[in-house]
Amino acid sequence: MPDAHHPIQLAARLTGLSTHVIRIWEQRYHAVEPKRTPSNHRLYSDADIERLSLLRDATRAGHNISQVARLSNDKLRALAASVSGQKIRPGRGVGGAPAPDAWLEEALNCVRSLDGRALDDTLKRATMALGAQGVLHRLVAPLTQILGDLWREGEITAAHEHFATGHIRAFLINLAKPFGGREGGPTLVVGTPAGQLHEMGALLAGALAANLGWQVTSLGASLPAAEIAGAARQKRARAVALSLVYPEDDASLPGELTLLRDSLPAETALVVGGRAMHAYRETLLSLGVILAEDLVQLGLALDRLRKTA
Repeated sequence: MPDAHHPIQLAARLTGLSTHVIRIWEQRYHAVEPKRTPSNHRLYSDADIERLSLLRDATRAGHNISQVARLSNDKLRALAASVSGQKIRPGRGVGGAPAPDAWLEEALNCVRSLDGRALDDTLKRATMALGAQGVLHRLVAPLTQILGDLWREGEITAAHEHFATGHIRAFLINLAKPFGGREGGPTLVVGTPAGQLHEMGALLAGALAANLGWQVTSLGASLPAAEIAGAARQKRARAVALSLVYPEDDASLPGELTLLRDSLPAETALVVGGRAMHAYRETLLSLGVILAEDLVQLGLALDRLRKTA
């Protein structure tokens, strides 16, 4: 790829996308695969710029990035042509409604300015526009991942990350309330195992499950296997969902996961997701754990489990 010479800031200007959106499309959906400099900075080719622009048009026309990220450029051009007569403004979807990347930019600006009221308002308006499922898949999940990336890269402080986590946590708890406690629905216990201190993924899983009709019991972060298994037995849970985010090299975690699987009833499924999941993949597969790469796969897994409850 000899023409890969555009740094990410230039790619953002050329495509009208933010650097944050470009990163998340690359990391989560493999929309493009930029080259890297010896110092690990991204470099985008002209072909990458064209593809990102086509994906931008498709998402602003209302298509979910997870549905179009693997389409060929020809199919993306056909999608763009099919909506060419509809009203689409930069940063907006069909009819002028905010596109998902516009919501994401708005939320990130609120975090950067530490404006809690504005962040809460953005999340509420996005929910009204996208629905409960849409706001989880298209705003909250990518937002939490981007915030983690920005913190690790030193672009925001720990204070910004903790500020955002507090507001998103409250939002997810409130989002799940109208759907919680449905009689007859199977029970899901969610949390993180000992040593995993980041509970945002577990909260996302709980909110998604509640929206799908599950009764959710949230245990919080960093609980020993025996405690999680005890709660699952008491609640007669159909499944336990765990989020693994950080660290990725905890030598004690495989043992905790094994103890948890052994302590759960055979009929209780164990579902695991999170960005650190792949670091423990060998252990997880040996235990027969259901792996959820993202919220879409988690939703599909929960639907299958519910049918066999």
